[in-house]
Formats: sequence, C-alpha cells, structure tokens
Amino acid sequence: MSKDVNKGLQYSVAVRALCEFTAKQGDLDLRFTPSPSAQEGIAGHAQVSARRSDSYQREVSLSGEFSTLRVRGRADGYDPVRNQLEEIKTFRGELNAMPDNHRQLHWAQAKVYGHLLCQKLGLNSLHVALVYFDIGSQKETVLQEEHSADALRHYFELLCGRFLQWAEQEIFHRRARDLALTQMAFPHPTFRPGQRQLAEAMYKASNRGCALLAQAPTGIGKTIGSLFPMLKASAVHQLDKIFFLAAKTSGRQLALDALSTIKRSAPGLPLRVLELVAKTTACEYPDKACHGDSCPLAKGFYDRLPAARSAALQVNILDKASLRELALAHQVCPYYLSSELARWSDVIVGDYNYYFDISALLYGLTMANDWRVGVLVDEAHNMVARARSMYSAELNHLSLKSLRKHAPAKLKKTLDKLHRQWAQLEKNQESDYQVYPKLPDKFMQVLQASCNHIGEYFADHPGAVDAELQRFYFDALLFAKLAESFADHSLFDISKDAHASVLCIRNIVPAPFLKPRFAASHSTALFSATLSPWNYYCDLLGMPDNTAWVDVDSPFEAQQLAVQVVKTISTRFQHREQSLAPIVDLMAQQYAAQAGNYLAFFSSFDYMEKVAALFVERHPQIPVWQQTRRMDEAGREQFLARFSSDSCGIGFVVLGGSFGEGIDLPGARLIGAFIATLGLPQINTINEQIRQRMQQIFGAGYDYTYLYPGIQKVVQAAGRVIRTETDRGVIYLIDDRFARPEVMQLLPSWWEVKS
Repeated sequence: MSKDVNKGLQYSVAVRALCEFTAKQGDLDLRFTPSPSAQEGIAGHAQVSARRSDSYQREVSLSGEFSTLRVRGRADGYDPVRNQLEEIKTFRGELNAMPDNHRQLHWAQAKVYGHLLCQKLGLNSLHVALVYFDIGSQKETVLQEEHSADALRHYFELLCGRFLQWAEQEIFHRRARDLALTQMAFPHPTFRPGQRQLAEAMYKASNRGCALLAQAPTGIGKTIGSLFPMLKASAVHQLDKIFFLAAKTSGRQLALDALSTIKRSAPGLPLRVLELVAKTTACEYPDKACHGDSCPLAKGFYDRLPAARSAALQVNILDKASLRELALAHQVCPYYLSSELARWSDVIVGDYNYYFDISALLYGLTMANDWRVGVLVDEAHNMVARARSMYSAELNHLSLKSLRKHAPAKLKKTLDKLHRQWAQLEKNQESDYQVYPKLPDKFMQVLQASCNHIGEYFADHPGAVDAELQRFYFDALLFAKLAESFADHSLFDISKDAHASVLCIRNIVPAPFLKPRFAASHSTALFSATLSPWNYYCDLLGMPDNTAWVDVDSPFEAQQLAVQVVKTISTRFQHREQSLAPIVDLMAQQYAAQAGNYLAFFSSFDYMEKVAALFVERHPQIPVWQQTRRMDEAGREQFLARFSSDSCGIGFVVLGGSFGEGIDLPGARLIGAFIATLGLPQINTINEQIRQRMQQIFGAGYDYTYLYPGIQKVVQAAGRVIRTETDRGVIYLIDDRFARPEVMQLLPSWWEVKS
C-alpha cells in the first residue's frame, strides 16, 4: 500500500490489500495444509488459462476510484463470450478443508475485480467465478455467482467506505510525518567525529537511489548516524518504509534506543516504530496450534484485529514487550499482530532474514505493495555467512530412517523408495566426503515425489500433528526448491559415516539470490567497522554496479592504541604446543606492567583451554575467567559482568564467538587484548572446495575463503578495546604472519603497528 504522491490526497491501494483489510473475519486458522509453491501456482494459473477459448483475456489490468481512494490490480482472467470474470486459486487436498476466512477473502477479491471490470467495459451484469485448481489432481472446481453491475458497485463502495477513514488517516499521518522529518534536527548538540561523514554518505546514497558500503569505526555512533539521515531522506525521497536489519538482538536494541533518542529530541514526531521477533519468541501458547479451536488468541482474531491495530498505532515504539502487552490486552496473537502492523509502520527493526531470506516477510510485502523502501544493514560483515545459510539446505539420512519407523502407512511406500535411492548414493560414494558437479536426477525425482505425497497426506489430514514428519517435509521442500536454481553459486556434497549420510546444497555465493533484494529497495546501506576489501562484499552479496563506498575517518588517534605484532610466536596448528609457554609469558609480562582487564582470543576452545590451564598453573595470583562451550545468555552476562571499572583479570575467549564483536566495554572495563590467531577458517575438505570455486569464479580463492574472513574477525575483536575518544589500550597480534604486507593492508589505517 502506498500513497500516490502525484495526485495530492489520493491514496493508492492494491485490490488484495483492500480486501485483506476489510473482508477478513473470524478466526486465525493456520492448520498445516500444504499450499502450492509459487512456481506451482504460476503453472496452475497457466494450465487453467490454457483450457480457455482463444477470446479469453488473461491478466486484465483494472483500476477505479472512490472518493480519495484509488484501487488497482490485475484480474486473473475474463471470458467475454460467457461474460465471466475468473479469480483463479491453486490448492492441494480437500477444498472443503479451506478455512472460511480464506474463501471470504477470495470472493471479496473476485467481486471487487468484477466491479472494476463492469466499470471499464460498461457492463450491466457479470458472472463472477472462483476457479479452484487442485495441483495434485489437475481438476477445477468452479464456484459461480451472477451479479448486477449495481450490486458489484455497492459491494465495492462498502469495502472502500470501510477502508476510506483508515486511508485518510494514513494520508494525514504520512504528511505530518514527512513534514516533521523535514524539520527534524540531529538529536545531539554535535556529531561525533566521523559520524557526520557517515550520515552524509547515507543521505547521498538515498539521493542517488544507489546502494552503499560504509566502513565506519566502532564508537562513532553508526546506528543513529545511519537512521537519522535515512529518516531525513524518507521525507525528501518519498520513502514508504525504513527497514533496520541487525544480526543479533543487541543490534536491534541499539536501533530501538536510537529511535527513542530521535523521538525524544523531536516532540510530536509521528513516527511508527515496530520490532519484529521470531515466532518462537513471540508465541504465548507454544503447545497449541494456530487456529481458533486450539489457541484462544487465534479465536476471533480478525474480529478483534481492527481495535488492536488502531490501539497499536497510538504507541510510540512497539518493541517486543509493548507489543505483547497490547496484543494480550486485545486477546490477539502478538506474532501475527506484528505481521499485520508491518504494513502500517514507518520504521521496522528486525533480523536480516525478514528482508533477505528465501521467504522474507518484508521483501514480500515490499513487492506486493510496491513500497519505496530504504534498507539499513547493521554489522554487515555478518551478511556473507548469514546469507549463505539462508540459501543452503541439508537432508540427514538418519532423520529419514527414524521417520520410516512410525510414518503413516500411506507414506511408507514413498519413504521406502526414497530410502533406497539414498542408500544407493551412499553405496556409490568412494570417500567420506565428496562434491558432485550436479544433483542426482533419479534421487531428486523421488524426493520431489515424496514431497508431493507428504503434502497430499497433510492436505487430507489437516488435523494431524507429527512434528518429525513436518520437519522432514520442510527440509525436503527447501532442498527441492534450492535444487531448482542449483548452479555454480552452490556446491552439492555428501558427507557420510558408518551410520548415515548428509546431503547438502551448500551456497557459497549468495549474490544471485540477493540481487533482487537490492533491486527492490530505493537504497540499501550496509555498514560495519570491517568491510574491507569492499570488492569481496560486492562480489559475494551481488551488490549493484553503482554501489558507493565510503571509508569513514576514525575518531581515534594512533597514540590511543599500542599495536604490537609478536613475530617470535607461531600459532599454526603444528606449532601450537610450542606456543603455549611463550604466550603465557607474554600475557603475564603485560599484566605485570599494567594490571587491568584484558581479553585473550584463541582459534579454538581446545587451544584456549590449554593456554588458560598453563597460565593458571604459573600465575595463580592473576584472576582468570573463561568462555565455556555452549555458554548460555546468563553465562555470557556473568562473564561480561567480571569486566568492571575497578576489576582486574584476563578473560579467555574464542575468536569469532560471542565476545569477538557486539560487546561494549569502555574505559577501564577493558584495556587490552591478546589475539593468538589470524582467525583463518580451518583448512578442511569443505573449505578447500569453497576455495577452488572462489578461484574459479573470482580468481581469489585463498583470499576469499581464508584471509579476508579471518582478518575480519581479528579486527572486530581488536575493536573491543578502544570504544571512546578517551580510551587507551594495547593489542598484541600474536603470530609472525601478521607482519606480512597482504595482512597489514587489511588492518585499520589509523593503527601504527609495531613489529
């Protein structure tokens, strides 16, 4: 939904969005019934259309107006000979199992299209039909009604009337918001050093409508330095939404805090802010199914939604806690309320997956509603790894073996056939790990057939609850979906042991999947303290050719941080045992020279534990605390609490883990770090395959696979030491390889490194 800025007060809305807002009633009903994939839906529409006569008109563009409202959309088809408009819906299973609110929505869409068609062609009456096409049986079920043009017009006006007050409220909100944003001043008396440079780069990127890679040092206030200019750009560049995407909960909180600061500095700023959280986090009744017969918050959801929606928009910032409180006050599901409110919020704060994942909510809404959006990606050095995981899929043979023991009798044959094909793959494989140039055709055919059979089973048994079967089904669907686009951007490999094997479509270059996401935004800005070299991120993420780059000047001076390369110690795997004592001696000497709080980073838990044990043995008087394997959130909080302004000691941690980024220990809370590793990913069969593919595609196999990801972790870890312009600290880079020119050039330019 978007405001048509070329027509003053007119508000433009898609037919589907109008009907979803006004025609849905009753319960939220998400009983698991497999719906066709997007590809199957397109194919189903094409099959129905192909059965029609030569005069049949497909994808008919329609629009109409009611007061200040402009309604637009495309009707699926019109048969002028029969004078019949058709709304085509694809489905699986029993049509009678379709929830009532879905059928109501479908009829609403069909009748609105019917009115627009009567208006366009000057018709006095029209046959309006819902055509339900079963993907499995390929059969059509046609539900038909005949309406006069007057009846369709009255229905159209009824829906528009329900929506009009809301639309006029939205127009007023948008105008007030944009005016206030135009007049908004920076919320602090001055910009921090480097912060203005970042803000200007953000605004210029929005002005040009291009993407931006911004490398900006820790401590300059990147969060508010990115949100403020993008908010200013919203008014001038007519942005509908801003999406602030973070890798971790802490990043989301920083954004919410920054937005609170902005709103406090501009009293009366009508800015709607929403935090999106995972369904597993938001669910109030995880033991209940998402339908009115099971969950009380699904019962009558759409009947209570209007009041909850109106109340929600009166709240300044809807974070997880305030959204939950409001949802429970209106007895509606917090998670699905937040999905609805995403349509009406100005700034949405959430995880990367809400825009970049294969089935991303915000990307889907952007495309469906033709929104003009600005996207901010925080701590963007995480994007490569996260995007790879979004477009990778695994299937474990153990899961199938377990499933076969208690699967419904109707599925036994198809699962047995899949098992036999899988066992044949294992039998033919010559080594424990092997990469294949293409996917096995016969196996994929059987896997797709299994997906179809499981889908039909769920469609025939919508009340069935089998978590193991559902989990395997979802994994298989994702695997099959990614198989459709399998190419050089991914590897297909099989890992096996004595018990079973794991099949993996392993994405290594997310670029082909992310390019449409960048294209759909007006401007996307990725920012982090470590985005060098820029071409590594552009290549792997598929950023547009006109992407701008800015390396923000550091507010820190070289004398604040003593950086020492220790060339006399090697942390290579074959030298680990010999390195233990020299590292312990080095740490003890520095601590004796300047007692305080330090972090010591190592490449693995095993390495860390060996150094820590020797350190405690030789220097028991120095306080030591260690990161533990599988440390929970409470444990992490206790670990960080040891770093107080009046404490002393050394925290032993693993590089790339919870304490290598995203923690803030200013002043005396942290005065130094020992980094006993280059952070290079382990050399193993998988990484070597990735290196070969990176060499093939980009001509930089070692750098893209090992060097750049490793040094990025080192710089992130070192960035924990200097957080403010008054901090002082030391960094020891422990390994002779740190002195190499290709490594030195990847370190921050403001460092003066001694070796």
